Amino acid sequence: MQVNSLRHLKISFFTLLACSFLTLSFAQTYQQAPQLAEQVAAGTLPDVAERLPAEPLVVPVLEEIGTYGGDLRVALVGGNSLVHMWRYHAYDWLLRYSPDWEKVIPNVAESYEISEDGTTFTFHLREGMKWSDGAPFSADDIMFWYNDMLLNPDITPTIASMWLNADGTPVVVEKIDDYTVQYTFKEPKGLFLSQLASVESRLFPKHYFSQFHINYNENAEADAIAAGADSWASYFLAKGGSGADQDYFGNPDMPVLTAWKITVAPGASTNRAIAERNPYYWKVDEQGNQLPYIDRIVYNLVEDNEVALLNALNGEIDMQDQFIATDANKPVLFDNQENGNYHFFSTTPTAPNAAVIQFNLSHPDPVKREMFRNKDFRIGLSYALNREEIIDIVYAGQAEPHQAAPRPESELYNETLAKQYTEYDPDLANEYLDKAGYTERDAQGYRLGPDGNRISFLMELDAARDTFIDAMQLITEYWADVGVEVQTQTLDRSLWDLRVRNNAEFDASIHRFGGGVGQVVYLDPRYYFPFNANSLFADGWQKWYNDPTQERAEEPSDDIKRQMELYDQIKTTPDEAKQAEMMKEILEIAVEQFYTIGISTEPIGYGVVNNDLKNVPASMPWSFTYPHPAPTNPEQWFYSSN
Repeated sequence: MQVNSLRHLKISFFTLLACSFLTLSFAQTYQQAPQLAEQVAAGTLPDVAERLPAEPLVVPVLEEIGTYGGDLRVALVGGNSLVHMWRYHAYDWLLRYSPDWEKVIPNVAESYEISEDGTTFTFHLREGMKWSDGAPFSADDIMFWYNDMLLNPDITPTIASMWLNADGTPVVVEKIDDYTVQYTFKEPKGLFLSQLASVESRLFPKHYFSQFHINYNENAEADAIAAGADSWASYFLAKGGSGADQDYFGNPDMPVLTAWKITVAPGASTNRAIAERNPYYWKVDEQGNQLPYIDRIVYNLVEDNEVALLNALNGEIDMQDQFIATDANKPVLFDNQENGNYHFFSTTPTAPNAAVIQFNLSHPDPVKREMFRNKDFRIGLSYALNREEIIDIVYAGQAEPHQAAPRPESELYNETLAKQYTEYDPDLANEYLDKAGYTERDAQGYRLGPDGNRISFLMELDAARDTFIDAMQLITEYWADVGVEVQTQTLDRSLWDLRVRNNAEFDASIHRFGGGVGQVVYLDPRYYFPFNANSLFADGWQKWYNDPTQERAEEPSDDIKRQMELYDQIKTTPDEAKQAEMMKEILEIAVEQFYTIGISTEPIGYGVVNNDLKNVPASMPWSFTYPHPAPTNPEQWFYSSN
């Protein structure tokens, strides 16, 4: 969504919102959860009207006004699955996506304006909004984040985040008054609002974090060392100041603006995490009932996908698709709906592919690097894949062969990029592998690589991704048939992240996500050029693009640099037509580069939802960027059985 259209949509949104505010202004009364009413009666909590801002955000309910109570039960698998927690209870930033993903809408910011040249964004905050401990939220909190976190090299050594830079120059944030802040960039920021509504814009309470900051507490260093940290900065980050999921959700003492607040943190000593209702949450329904309706979210931390599936079958999960909603599980989940007291909801695919095979083009081993960078080698392996068989067995026939490319319904659909080298043709596969220079074979029929040894590499997979593991059982045979040996190793998500995403120590891996439709093609072009750390195939090139001073950064070829130049222009161009023109050129270059090997389009997905849980949509987009189910407003979900 671009600047001009956003300005138009903002007006229409506030027209609707004004009607809700008008209704509430006549009522002048608010209701609250019974537990909070008891605290008010006991004198331990201010009245609900005092806890809400002057103009609370009115959240329209999907089906009906809800009732208070109950626990929402969710399963998390693996050490790095905490990323899913904010998708249920912590998606409250300045802006957010609308439930239908049609637009970016105000959230913590009550309204905003954009300068005519697209360089300055002014955000008006909600007067009287409070943190979960009752402390006021104001522009000072944002200025603390800017001056004392973002610009402090001990906390942020490098401002690498794309959404905070323009031509390498960090954003300038200024306080206009207590409830107004202004973000100014060196150049126009055509994607800024969508980025702000995406996944990188958490808010931090100054009154809490200042106690750990050397600028506000002269004893911060001594306090940190006494607590067992090696410096004030590391202690500050560990208390949640890093914004990383493990730290952010690992500190129950940290005040939040979100609908629920962590009270039992995830960790080695517990098999669950709990988030409880925030008594100062600043949203209400159309009748003035303070949200959320649900008392708590209980995250069960389980060891693997099978345990999560068993929880779902036993009716111990209330709303979920991650970790359980595979094609292999669908029949058993479908047959068990009555016993488990749940039904299905659907998720519409938005990613460019169901499984993207990525070779490490930045491999530290020069032999493997040479082999993986050989385009004919990659083409040969692509022709060797029987995608139709993979689709039938792994995806229940609900997809079509496809490379990593914008989906057919996208205005940026490039048929050549989507369909090239997708035919199953072992003869062509052998022809291209011969053309790559690997014609000699050993006694077992495996091809010999540049060093004269058997071509053999390791495919490292996230153990929680069952469909990737299932697909690799077939892929191993296809590639063996054309003389290439591959072995598969599954890793816990945290170790997979360390080896693959962080350290680029892997040979090959499979992942998904990225932009396949709509605005996400621009926001997450990870497979179309070396964009960021999610472009697993080319860590050295993406490092060069984002910060060429990084260790292992490597200058790419002129064609790839052209893609990077085009994307930089997209980021500074508010004109939608020009953005599309430049993105199409990026995709044309991706056709020639053929960075990755895709398997198929994503099939329509599903999830399970408790029959008593209401106001949950029957369908929602499936995307990391969206990020489901957060934009569907879980704060307005409720249990009809209460």
